[in-house]
Amino acid sequence: MHSCGMYDFSGQFAFHVGLPAKSAVSGAILLVVPNVMGMMCLSPPLDKLGNSHRGISFCQKLVSLFNFHNYDNLRHCARKLDPRREGGEVRNKTVVNLLFAAYSGDVSALRRFALSAMDMEQKDYDSRTALHVAAAEGHIEVVKFLIEACKVNPFVKDRWGNIPLDDAVQFNHLEVVKLLQDYQDSYTPYENQAEVAAEALSKENLESMV
Repeated sequence: MHSCGMYDFSGQFAFHVGLPAKSAVSGAILLVVPNVMGMMCLSPPLDKLGNSHRGISFCQKLVSLFNFHNYDNLRHCARKLDPRREGGEVRNKTVVNLLFAAYSGDVSALRRFALSAMDMEQKDYDSRTALHVAAAEGHIEVVKFLIEACKVNPFVKDRWGNIPLDDAVQFNHLEVVKLLQDYQDSYTPYENQAEVAAEALSKENLESMV
C-alpha cells in the first residue's frame, strides 16, 4: 500500500502524506495509520491519475494537523497534535527548551527548533515568550533571528503587562531597544498567521502534485 497503492501518484503520496493508502477509480481512498486506525473516504471526482481530488486533500490536511507522517519530528513539532501522547508534558518540555535557548543565546538551537516547525511564540507560566527572554538578556543575535526569520509578534504581553521592548528598556539594552522599535513600526499582525501559511503551503503542494 505504501509503495504502490495510489497508482502513479504513490511516490509523491508517500513523500507528502507518509502513510499507507489504497485508492480506487470509484473515488474511494483507504488510509491506514499504523498501530492507530484505518479510515475510508469516498469522493468520486478524480484527478488525471485516477485518485480522488478531495480524498488526497483530506489526507494532506490530516497529516498537517496530526503527527502521523512517518518522518515527522516527534520531539519538536509542537504545532501538530499527537493523540497517542499526553499533550501537557510534551508542550511543557518544548517551552522549557525554547526559552532556555533564548536565555543562553543559542541561535543554532533556535534555528533547529524553527526548522522543526516549533511554535516560536510559545509562552511559559508567566506568559513570557522567547523574545521576552532574549530582550531581557540583551542577546541581540537571538532577537534578530526571532524577528527577522521567525516574524514573531513583538506585542505579546506577559502577566505583568510588559512586552519585549519593555524588558529591553528596563535592563538598558539599547541596541535591542532600537531593533525592537524598528520592528514594531513595520510589523503587521495577522490573525491565524500559522494557519494561513499552512493552508497556502498545502494548496501549493496539492497543485504541484496533481
